[in-house]
Amino acid sequence: MIIYGTALLAVCHLLGIFLGDLLGQAMGVKTNVGGVGIAMLLLIFARLYMEKNDKLPKLTELGVEYWGAMYIPVVVAMAAQQDMVAALRGGPVAILSAFAAAAVCACVIAVINRTEAKTEEPVPEPVLHDNPLLTEAE
Repeated sequence: MIIYGTALLAVCHLLGIFLGDLLGQAMGVKTNVGGVGIAMLLLIFARLYMEKNDKLPKLTELGVEYWGAMYIPVVVAMAAQQDMVAALRGGPVAILSAFAAAAVCACVIAVINRTEAKTEEPVPEPVLHDNPLLTEAE
């Protein structure tokens, strides 16, 4: 059953690459546009759909989780390398936009952290002794 998780990942990957190529052609560029992201979204939606309809056995879920965990870091590293090379070739605008995106993300994370409701834990009363007889006498 674990092999079905691998098969689901492969199908999502192939569909994502195909749809990314179509999106690139529609935009007028000769490259894959977001194929890996589309593949990951397809995998997430397929997994959620199958879980909701009780069509995802536990072993298949383990296969999806394992390969999903292996797939994401490798693909992100590959995409980051390609984006960095393109950014360095693209000039200062691409580099500035990358720093601006990182700064916006940092600001949004800071705002989210500050707006979280802080729960105050009640301070327990100090216990001066462990003797229940003395507690009753007080």
